[in-house]
Order: sequence, then C-alpha cells, then structure tokens
Amino acid sequence: MVRDALGEEAIIIATREEQGGKAVRVTAAIDPSDYDDRNYGSGAFADDPAFETHGRNAPSSADTWLQYDDEEEENAVAEQITDAMLRHAVPEDVMDQILSCATVVGFEQPGVAMVAAIEHLFEFSPLPQKPVNKALMYVGPPGSGKTLAVAKIAARGAMNGMKMGVISTDTVRAGGFEQLAAFTKLLRIDLQKAESPAQLQQQIQRLQGCDQILIDTAGMNPFSTDDVKRLAQLIGAADINPYLVLPGGMDAEESGEMGRVFSTIGVQMLVPSRVDMARRLGGLLSAAHHGSMRFADASNTPKVADGLISLNPESLSRMLMPSAYKAGAYRKEESYMPKASGMKRRTGTRQ
Repeated sequence: MVRDALGEEAIIIATREEQGGKAVRVTAAIDPSDYDDRNYGSGAFADDPAFETHGRNAPSSADTWLQYDDEEEENAVAEQITDAMLRHAVPEDVMDQILSCATVVGFEQPGVAMVAAIEHLFEFSPLPQKPVNKALMYVGPPGSGKTLAVAKIAARGAMNGMKMGVISTDTVRAGGFEQLAAFTKLLRIDLQKAESPAQLQQQIQRLQGCDQILIDTAGMNPFSTDDVKRLAQLIGAADINPYLVLPGGMDAEESGEMGRVFSTIGVQMLVPSRVDMARRLGGLLSAAHHGSMRFADASNTPKVADGLISLNPESLSRMLMPSAYKAGAYRKEESYMPKASGMKRRTGTRQ
C-alpha cells in the first residue's frame, strides 16, 4: 500500500498498534530527490512545494554545498534526542520510531523535533472536568497511586462545583478503603463500597445523579490470569471507562508488557503518576506505545489539591528533554510539518 501511494522508493519509518491491536497506524516517507522528471507534474504531490527541488526547479550547483551543513544539524539533533532517550531508558523499538519521526520532520532544534515526534506517535486525551455518563475506573499494579489519583480527581471536581460519587472496590487490602475514606470525608463525599461486580453495578445505579462517578480498585498483578479476569469482570459490570495509573521510574520492558495486558481488557487511557519523583520515564512511553493508550493527566505531587497536570506533546517533551527548553534553547516553530527540503510523510489507519 505504501509503494502504491508513494512509489517504490518509499520507506516505512514508524508503525503503531491502535484500538487494542485491531488497527495499525503506518508512517511512510520518501525523499523528494527520488522522484524523477517523468513523475514530476503529475500525481497527488504535483502541487506540493516539498517536491519542487528537482526536475525543472532543481537547485543550482552553487547551493548544493549547503546540504552538508543541513546534515550536520540533523545529526546534532538526532544525537541530543538519542541521549535523552537513553537517559530515560526508552526501549529500542520506541526510541527508533521517535528518532525516525524527529529526523523526518527536519527541524533544527531538538526541542521542536521532539515535540513533533511525540505529537505524531502518541495521543493525548485529558481527564474530563465536566459531567460524563460513564463511570471512571482507575486500575493498575499495587502501589501505583490509584487511590491518591482518585482523591485528586474527586477534589478537583468538587472544587469545580460538581457532584462527585466515589466507589471503592479495594476491600481486601488492610486500610485500603479507610485511606480513601479519609480523603472523601474532607470533601463531604460519602464513599461507597463494592465487593463484587454485582455490587459495583448496584452502587453505580445509586449514584446516577452525580456528575462524575469515580471507582478506586485494588492493586492487581497484570501477569496473573486470575487477577486480570477479576478486573475484567469489574470493568464489564457497567458502562465504565477504565484508566491505567502507572508510576514513572518503572522498568520499561515491564511497563510495556503491562500496557499490553491492560489494553486487552479495554483500558485505553494512561494516567502517569509520581512523575515528580521519577528520573526515568521510558516505561510510560513503552506502556502507551505497546498498549496503544492515550495519555491523560499526570500526577506530579503527593498533595491532593492541584495535584494533576495536563499532558500534551510539549509538556511531555519538556519532561523527557528539559535541557532543550532552558535559556531560550527552544523556539516554537509555526508548524510541525517537514521542511521543504525534507521528506514527505503520510499517515493513516488500516483496519
């Protein structure tokens, strides 16, 4: 399909599973210099200025020496991004795709190139701050920060004037229910308890008058078939939108496998936690990539009030590569499209 669309010289620079493995996004590119004169002036890219660098509009020999400066700048950008990815222990497959996208867009500043790559490879969907019909369930491994995340979201909703309903299914761990109850009591929210999928369904029906219904769950082992099955039954008990809460600093390969497991039971959103304490965020990228998950808000402080930050390509890039944003090192470009002298990219989703 790529060759049919772009020609025999096209290359695939990135692939990504989406919708839990039901679809694949493919990014392909082609160097304009690979187009010959007979192809120029026809086809889908005839009017694209990116392809006016050959044929009748070929550059003069006096300008060609500038290509060496361009190559040095691109290498410098690639080296800085590579260093940042290595510091964050980003898995090799994810790193290769980030570097491919950053190189294709052709920006001279590493910060801008990183933002463009993150924007293309990952999706972002903020936590809702308005009334929603679906209950929001927060899942994850033990100690990932689910209970604190639920408390922060409940506090933000209450301060915004919404009526919040909170349910806990964490009834086995000692102090699990009491920990969340301490937060909800301060917010004047009656914490409900559910010990089974049937009880969870009943509690959600009782709280239908609330603007948002939040569900805290017990930590589960994603590599235990029984734990995964129990969580899947809870998610299927009602109309629920599950979010994976995953801390920064975890092993990237482990996080990637967790992302795959949670995606198989319908989890499509990722809430990074403890990003203020972590210096290695490669696990978060791995989980989002291998689980085809969208980034939601992140938890960056143990304080309940104002404890969530919105994530987007630029804010995530700042976490990954802060040196590119210091002392005026970052200058936002007008767009994140490839330079005219760069390569042409096309993206699409194949069911």
